[in-house]
Amino acid sequence: MAEIVLEIPPRLDYLAVVRLVVATAASLDPPLPDSRLDDLRLAVTEACSNAIKAHRPEAADQPVVISCHLDEDLFRVQIRDRGPGFDPDALTRLPDPTDPNRLQHEPGLGIPLIKVLSDDVTFEPAGDGTIVSMTLKRPTAPPI
Repeated sequence: MAEIVLEIPPRLDYLAVVRLVVATAASLDPPLPDSRLDDLRLAVTEACSNAIKAHRPEAADQPVVISCHLDEDLFRVQIRDRGPGFDPDALTRLPDPTDPNRLQHEPGLGIPLIKVLSDDVTFEPAGDGTIVSMTLKRPTAPPI
């Protein structure tokens, strides 16, 4: 298994670099299909945005760490922040995205999007922050 690690300052202007590095890593053999790359880019953007916003001011000199783990079957991205942590099951339930009342709630789509766009996702407390792990299945080689 190969691993690529990227450390960025907790600033939103680094999101384009994160998307580029993660998408490039996911394009390595065997590559994720283009439609799954789009899913990955959006999920990583949401997770990194949340990590940057949650980062504690007193940890401003600590990076947000993004690691990509590549093996033949899976592509996993982990994002670690230095925020206060949270319980994803305790988040306020919002109306379904197709419900017109959802328009009254601008924030709050990030975690549901991450869950829908990933094949598996976990949110783990990490002592001084949170680690979000997203996994996407790599395509299997067609039989010869």
